Amino acid sequence: METREFEIRTERLLLRPHRLEDVDDIFEFARDPEWARYLPVPVPYLREHAEEFVAQRILTSREEWPVWAIVLAGKVIGGIGIRIDVEHATGALGYSIAKEHWGRGLTVEAARAVVDWAFRERGLAKVYAYADVRNTSSLRVMEKLGMTREGMLRGHRTLREERVDDVYYGLLREEWGRDEG
Repeated sequence: METREFEIRTERLLLRPHRLEDVDDIFEFARDPEWARYLPVPVPYLREHAEEFVAQRILTSREEWPVWAIVLAGKVIGGIGIRIDVEHATGALGYSIAKEHWGRGLTVEAARAVVDWAFRERGLAKVYAYADVRNTSSLRVMEKLGMTREGMLRGHRTLREERVDDVYYGLLREEWGRDEG
């Protein structure tokens, strides 16, 4: 798949494959502990972590786990991806965006584009996402996508030596386009 074919444009954003030169932008926002609060990333977040992250994203299979850098005005402000389970035609959506851009609808804008791509281009039957129950901003993103809360897995994982309850949301292909919020 050509790089340009893998780009998605929205009203304000460009979603594109990661590049080596993205390290500085990612390190700039990822070293903020508040950005990292609910994410399974190292704290403190060092430049070498940004370098490893970008290298992993460049090497990640677009067939199994398509990932994009979220670019606003030429600067990487976050990332989004969908881990695809081909056998079950489902995808797990994941996203993050720089703290300075929280509350502006950019995550929802990027997520809508990726969900639409997943249903249209990959023919998925379902897209789901999950977040720490305390991460109300992420839960709102899922709701704005039209996802249905499917349940909570109590003490489901450990994040920085603390047990975390995860809330799962899902969206079926036939629901897409209805009540997108």
